[in-house]
Amino acid sequence: MSAQTAEPSTAEPMSHRQILEALSGLLLVLFVAMISGTIVSVALPQIIGALNGSQSQYTWVVTASLLASTASTPIWGKLADLFDKKLLLQISIATFMLSSLACGFAQNTGQLIAFRAVQGLGMGALQILSQVVIAAMITPKERGRYNGYLGAVMAVATVGGPLLGGLIADTSWLGWRWCFFVAVPFAVLAFALLAKTLRIPDVRRTDVSIDYWGATLIAAGVSVLLIWITFVGNSFDWLSWQTAVMAGGGALLLVLATWVESRVKEPVVPLHVIRRRTPALAILASLAVGMAMFGGSVFLGQYFQIGRGYGPTAAGLLTIPMMVGVLISSTVSGRMVSRSGRTKPYILVGLIVLLAGFAGLGTIDHETPIVLVSVYMLAVGVGVGMSMQNLVLVIQNTVPLREIGAASGAVTFFRSLGGTVGVSVLGAVLAGRVSTSIAEGLAKAGIPAGASAAGGSLNIAALPEPIKGIVRSAYGDATGHIFLISAAIAVVGLVAAAFLKPAKLRDSLDLPEQPRQEAPARA
Repeated sequence: MSAQTAEPSTAEPMSHRQILEALSGLLLVLFVAMISGTIVSVALPQIIGALNGSQSQYTWVVTASLLASTASTPIWGKLADLFDKKLLLQISIATFMLSSLACGFAQNTGQLIAFRAVQGLGMGALQILSQVVIAAMITPKERGRYNGYLGAVMAVATVGGPLLGGLIADTSWLGWRWCFFVAVPFAVLAFALLAKTLRIPDVRRTDVSIDYWGATLIAAGVSVLLIWITFVGNSFDWLSWQTAVMAGGGALLLVLATWVESRVKEPVVPLHVIRRRTPALAILASLAVGMAMFGGSVFLGQYFQIGRGYGPTAAGLLTIPMMVGVLISSTVSGRMVSRSGRTKPYILVGLIVLLAGFAGLGTIDHETPIVLVSVYMLAVGVGVGMSMQNLVLVIQNTVPLREIGAASGAVTFFRSLGGTVGVSVLGAVLAGRVSTSIAEGLAKAGIPAGASAAGGSLNIAALPEPIKGIVRSAYGDATGHIFLISAAIAVVGLVAAAFLKPAKLRDSLDLPEQPRQEAPARA
């Protein structure tokens, strides 16, 4: 039967050496894909200025790739269950590489936004397919050790992107186009490595049924909601007709998508998986970790540059404690998970440390000693490293190999969505508090209210000295408040993780009992 040809779970596991060889290519391409999402954050003012772009186009250079990446993640995950994983990975590397070149050669912001959207498709594919391929090579029990490397690469890329972007922006002989070109040689090398070293079962299914309607509705619903989150509070109010149309329309599309997914043969998001207790709780906890990973890198960089007066490169260097925390904790906890076969203790400890780190960052202002800020960042990094990939592993351990792509795609999708929503909400709160603080500071200093417009500028160096100090204090003091919100969300993640059922990781690639074995008994 065709169903039997779809699950080559009896294939011999790869040796440790073969795994490391293939893993080198996977980690390399995952690193350049993720770093491409954050490398432009520091250099974006220079990019938009060189291309004579507007403020709205400034936002869309980031939003275009974010939308494409987040909305397409579950679709790529499902495709990995239906088609050859290695071929899909090679297609996604080629897509990412060509779009990166196109971004670097863009002649105006319209072209750049379009190419960034295509690059986002490649970035989303590489993020999820890397995890799916690892799951197809390694048993869940052994996967903890390798997932530690994966989590470290993902987090270091997220935090290190702004640092690399700052270095490129501060190097006159390189120029902003190298923010995109820098990824190309690494993508070529990764493609060659994977072509030579990656050996996974060749999935050939004759009963493939692609859920076009579900994929379209999910992508459309998520895109509308992300566009709304991006612009609400800036272009229009939270309580407005635009909010009603976009939020209501996005929610309606996702309700329709849920209805479709409950009826089709091969759903993009397997509802029967995410309805179960363990995957649902792991997804909820992943939302909190997503906010930690994305929010921490975005707002700490802004805190150091605007609130404390450091340059782009120095601001990137100051985030190294978070990077070190992620790197060490994800690697060490991954090995301990593989040794014990248990994930829940490490997830709980990680989320407790994450909560403590956010609580500490909630106390910072524009005069907090940098050493103390570094300690809090280290705690956040340790928390992210111990929990992020282990939550993916929890879900992968509960599903058969034939559903590993869709399940991994679902948790990655919700984590990215949580990070996106978190960054937008925290950014709106930060903007509101900064505006109020600047107005109060100007009033206390006896500066006319008309100067508040100048106080809203992010070009701090161009501001008059009295206003410059007020703006720095406003940003430095307001940043602490948004991390208190992050701490509250981390509590939600901790509670969700506390209710996870303790379970040992299986030492086989596939579940011992396959659904297809039960069918004859019911017939």
